[in-house]
Amino acid sequence: MTDTSILFTPFTLKGVEIPNRIVMAPMTRMKSPGLVPGEDVAAYYRRRAEGGTGLIITEGVNLADVSSAFYPDVPTLEGEAPVEGWKRVVKEVHSAGGKIFPQLWHVGAVRRQDRSPNPDVPSRSPSGLFKPGKLQGEPMTEAEIADTIAAYVSAARNTVDAGFDGLEVHGAHGYLIDQFFWKGTNEREDPYGGSMVDRTRFAEEVVKAIRTEVGPDFPIVLRYSQWKQQDYEAQLATNPLELEAFLSPLADAGVDCFHCSTRRYWEPEFEGSDLNLAGWSKKLTGLPSISVGSVSLTTDYITTVVEGSGSGTGSIDDLIERLTRGEFDLIAIGRALLSNPDWGNIVREGRFDDLVPYDPKVQETLY
Repeated sequence: MTDTSILFTPFTLKGVEIPNRIVMAPMTRMKSPGLVPGEDVAAYYRRRAEGGTGLIITEGVNLADVSSAFYPDVPTLEGEAPVEGWKRVVKEVHSAGGKIFPQLWHVGAVRRQDRSPNPDVPSRSPSGLFKPGKLQGEPMTEAEIADTIAAYVSAARNTVDAGFDGLEVHGAHGYLIDQFFWKGTNEREDPYGGSMVDRTRFAEEVVKAIRTEVGPDFPIVLRYSQWKQQDYEAQLATNPLELEAFLSPLADAGVDCFHCSTRRYWEPEFEGSDLNLAGWSKKLTGLPSISVGSVSLTTDYITTVVEGSGSGTGSIDDLIERLTRGEFDLIAIGRALLSNPDWGNIVREGRFDDLVPYDPKVQETLY
């Protein structure tokens, strides 16, 4: 039987002791009417903490900027009622022995104005582009950029007030921050556009502003990805030197940990090395990293969505080997945790045959 003990060793991130290496990946649920997480949301997250998840990163949470929201019933961190709702969530997770970070989320040009909760507000992004050549919304003015950074700061302030243990900034998957990163959606000719390093400026300013607000000891995680929902083959960096140039200013800005989103965690990022994206991020910056991508599943998320089918349960032997050699520090579990709230406990006890394959129907519920 595979020795999984490395998964259940504690890890300290910026003074926060996480009881094991298992992270719940952020997954949009749209189960918060009125933008307020209710008792069912608190029970949903507590169930994962009780089930052996050390750190929960919540679903993406909207900002005060009303153009940040795409889907209805996605919670916010702005306003008295939402913050009180999140206090209840945090209390439940802490009572179950887990740690919890919110994910701060602005969707940018991915937002369809006519389907959003605020249809009278235009979608905003670096250049008004959903993808290369496709307009969807309006380019942000520098004043709007400043207002959006202020919205991140407000959410960070409320994160602390709600009792969270840290926070994650969503900079992946073709959403707003990633639209600044990606040359395909950033055609700006001001200081927020230009070279790959210049295109990190918006994220740098977001992170620096959040750091000023939360202080030096509060963990800040940045989630980023090479792939985009608009282009699965996109790359911000094509080699380690480019990746180092991209990550360095973000680390200098105050990121404490990189959450490196890939579709399949076991795939090498660059030729000539077995390291995945999280492995390279840790090696190049010296900072902790979180890996993610179809853990304990046989089919990646995109394939599952296209086919509309489930995913079988797969081996985690390679995961254990990579954690053991220190390639990355934490592993995020997504869909497998929807079907198996007690994924961690099942794996710890070696009951692999008890893992339930992922079925898209579980997304219809909040169990």
